[in-house]
Amino acid sequence: MRHTGSDWKRSRRLGFSTLETGKELNKRAYGPGQHGADRHKKASEYGRQLIEKQKCAQLYGVNERQFRRLFLIARADAEVTGLAFLRILESRLDNLVYRMGFARTRKGARQLVNHGHILVNGKRVDIPSYLCSVNDVISVREQSRNLKVIKESLESMKTKFPTVNVNVEKLEGTFVREAERNELPREIDESQIIEWYNRQL
Repeated sequence: MRHTGSDWKRSRRLGFSTLETGKELNKRAYGPGQHGADRHKKASEYGRQLIEKQKCAQLYGVNERQFRRLFLIARADAEVTGLAFLRILESRLDNLVYRMGFARTRKGARQLVNHGHILVNGKRVDIPSYLCSVNDVISVREQSRNLKVIKESLESMKTKFPTVNVNVEKLEGTFVREAERNELPREIDESQIIEWYNRQL
């Protein structure tokens, strides 16, 4: 089941900014609750692996069933499993909509996709988990081009992600290449996730 609670509490519990802004941890860089400050000090090896899996799954907004399925796809890839796994997560439509700046958060990007505002190669796709391919063109539907949330998101976008090219005037972007590891979240230790699944499978 996808997490629907407070993003701030979730980030504090994991000790990791799932919104990628760092704001959740500015005031209290420890978990919520009476014993939040020392929660991570007690983690076993298994616990650390589980935390890494939760960090990654919640960063990308993926539920457990989807996360496991994508891991199995990555494991069958010729690429190193950890990098292949992160690249698959990055190729999700909701993530690319977020990377292109059409939404401020991945949660917001999922809503845009769910509500039918997004096209892939000219065809409407309303499945956030849809896996895009390099050179796919992602655009905002004609009827949705005046949405305030999209305009505000593009205006607030500070940096461009290197795997996408965005034409702000046309409200469209192209997935130009897969990400290199140094372009992806450094706080995620994908080797721990691999170890966790090796225990389970």
